[in-house]
Amino acid sequence: MSNNHSSALGAPSFSAVRTVGGVLPADLVASVVAGGDVPGLSGADYNLELGLSPREAANRAWTVLKGAWASYRDALAGLHAGQPTTALTRDRWLLVLLRELGFGSRVPTSPAGGLHVDGRSFPVSHLAGGTVPVHLLGWGTDLDRRTPGLAGAAERAPQSMVQELLNASDAHLWALLSNGSTLRVLRDSTSLVGSSYLEFDLASIFDDDLFSDFVALYLVCHQSRFEPTDPAIGMASCWLEKWRDYAVETGARALGALGDGARDAIEALGTGLVSHPGNSSLRDDLESGALSLDDFLHGLLRLVYRLLFCFVAEDRGLLLSPEAPAEAKARYDRWFSTARLRRTSTRRVGDNHGDQWEALRLVLSALGDEAGCPALGLVGLGGIFEPGPVDLDEHLQLANRQLLAAVNYLCVTRPDPKGPRRRVDYRNLGAEELGSIYEGLLEYVPKYDHATEAFSLVPLAGNDRKTSGSYYTPRSLVEKLLDTALDPLLDEAEAESDPVEALLALTVCDPACGSAHFLVAAGRRIARRVARIEAQGAEPTDEHVHEAMHRVVARCLYGVDVNPLAAELAKVSLWLEGMAAARPLGLLDERIKVGNALLGTTPA
Repeated sequence: MSNNHSSALGAPSFSAVRTVGGVLPADLVASVVAGGDVPGLSGADYNLELGLSPREAANRAWTVLKGAWASYRDALAGLHAGQPTTALTRDRWLLVLLRELGFGSRVPTSPAGGLHVDGRSFPVSHLAGGTVPVHLLGWGTDLDRRTPGLAGAAERAPQSMVQELLNASDAHLWALLSNGSTLRVLRDSTSLVGSSYLEFDLASIFDDDLFSDFVALYLVCHQSRFEPTDPAIGMASCWLEKWRDYAVETGARALGALGDGARDAIEALGTGLVSHPGNSSLRDDLESGALSLDDFLHGLLRLVYRLLFCFVAEDRGLLLSPEAPAEAKARYDRWFSTARLRRTSTRRVGDNHGDQWEALRLVLSALGDEAGCPALGLVGLGGIFEPGPVDLDEHLQLANRQLLAAVNYLCVTRPDPKGPRRRVDYRNLGAEELGSIYEGLLEYVPKYDHATEAFSLVPLAGNDRKTSGSYYTPRSLVEKLLDTALDPLLDEAEAESDPVEALLALTVCDPACGSAHFLVAAGRRIARRVARIEAQGAEPTDEHVHEAMHRVVARCLYGVDVNPLAAELAKVSLWLEGMAAARPLGLLDERIKVGNALLGTTPA
């Protein structure tokens, strides 16, 4: 799909924009560019001359910057190997870019020695508007690793240094960081686990003429976005902060829409299976009671969560074996991936053949088989993929039409009934979203109409969630519990002579773990402390936090739940948070147990 046009789903598609840590969700950036109901998008909001729209201003800036980029790259190519690039990158490119983004003809350099907070020095190169740190480095400078001998990158990785500044200072909330080829928008991440930034690949934008991506850059990074609109509350009133609040509000609606999509997907799958001409045995079993509706629903739930797992694991690059041959990976991507299935579901309705279903069953079967499928780069993961007593009969048939409809319900939502449809960002789907979907589905009971061969979910008072005591803990309560119960123990562990080992010796057990929302949140806090210590006080990179989370999951986290599906989902959540690519889910079997924590019993 071209990046210079809006997609069929109502929002632009970007290849040079990446969001990390939830600073601004990708969907919010798409909404800003699409010009939907996001506030603050008028010419006046951007301090533009009367009658000029932000998109028109972006078009003007694009013309200027294309020329500046070409001139800068020519000058860069003329340097000898080993020559410093910082001055050239700042003067010939980055300060020109900032000027076109509304920061004026000059962004003042920061005070001598950089900025100082609580006696600590942060050598950022510039300070815009007195409140926005702007750290500009030379072409090729690694933003995520320190570069000995280079000012602004010698002692700490530039990303870590700027992030640490924002976390330590009450006067600075947002910052810009660039090495000429990449531009990052950073925000204070003290309430988050790791780094929090929005990244624009400048080289791709200008080399490949990605105008839609540049519009996103212009609209998000314009000077007016960092400027307080209410002096009384300062930076908390800037448009970037307002957009974050807006994203939280719309994100709640999107989460509800995803839960509705999961319900609709289960109904589509259920109806497709019971109505297929080749599944007479399924209809007979349902009518005779040999297969209960509850067990049929459980089988559908497992299928949907297997799909969700594949969506997330694929988009994070965790599903295929890192050692798999390139041709096996290519074969999987081209013919068997759920990414292909998701793309197909948005482009066509499907027919009555069953080839898509057979391909999906092959993948899911391989993931549940210890041998995996080497020809597709798949290893056996076990866990939720292992065959179980309430799994759907492997011989059931399903038409492409119903399968694609179900997949479309799962990968495209409409948070606002009057707004555009949005693709679900599975790469950043977390335990909270999995838990919310799970809770929402417990509000329904299954119904089968023999006459019309239709399967549906209907709300019912006194449903399984209430009768089983299954309740989902919201994020706000989880954070409060961790603040009061876990953080003091983390502080004590950090004071030990070997703080890393003391932190990893802590154990956290959730006796009603659900989909592991609480365990994931606790694990993230422990992992961040471990990574920060090992980074010797600097802001750890995301890679360091993930590596630490892997150790935390393996040593610190335990859970029990009376609901077998919840226990399976807990393993899925922990695997997605902390396991390395293609590692078996069974490694978590000793960590998460099915049982009644109140009575102290297991099914056995």
